[in-house]
Amino acid sequence: MSETVIREVAKDVWIFSRPFARFGIFPVGGRSTAIKMQGGRGVWILVSTPLDAETKAKVDQLGPVKFLVSPDAVHHLFLSEFKKAYPDAKLVAPKAATERVSDKSLKFDGVWGSDPEGTKYGFEEDVQHCYFSGFKNRDVAFFHPASKSMIQADLLFNLPPIEQYSKSKSSGRVPFVGNLGPFSWFHSSLTSSMSEDTEAMKRDVKTVASWDFERIIPCHGDVIESKGMEAWKAAYKSYLD
Repeated sequence: MSETVIREVAKDVWIFSRPFARFGIFPVGGRSTAIKMQGGRGVWILVSTPLDAETKAKVDQLGPVKFLVSPDAVHHLFLSEFKKAYPDAKLVAPKAATERVSDKSLKFDGVWGSDPEGTKYGFEEDVQHCYFSGFKNRDVAFFHPASKSMIQADLLFNLPPIEQYSKSKSSGRVPFVGNLGPFSWFHSSLTSSMSEDTEAMKRDVKTVASWDFERIIPCHGDVIESKGMEAWKAAYKSYLD
């Protein structure tokens, strides 16, 4: 039985959630997100989990896959299998991910960190993006205005990953560790430790704060269904003062 939890969180926005433990020990969960773009423009996917049979069946129902994106330096493990399944899709990733990917035959159609600032990749009518050049993992935040959803990988966690472990034998909880969401001590520590350029972080944090989103879809932890902007501002308050 598959451990993938597939759910439509908003119209034309589907998530694919699975168990995943960092270093094989600490449960953080994994999640890919697929967006059916408007006007017959196809499907955009943030790739972060395996393309199992259930995932592929749902993706194929949504329409032709046009874009596959990696959200940061470390979420590249499944790019190759998605690209093999959808060879006509454009592949876009941060430079750090292109350097780390094991399948060196992959050809990237866009590279955050190498392409000129302001480069358009073809999905901007549906999904906006902000590359965090000052963040250690070189994350990219995405905004889907139609559903007021912000999607990201390691910029913000919302642990424990209850939904991602809901079909697993494990609860996804760590004994004696409570919620590690955006309002916790964990995030003030995280944002400080992951910053490599304070001014760049201030610029990009403010860009995301200018988006009109209510929901945050993280790769790790439960979806923040409402008050997502409050969560973002709480996690990054030191860069917004």
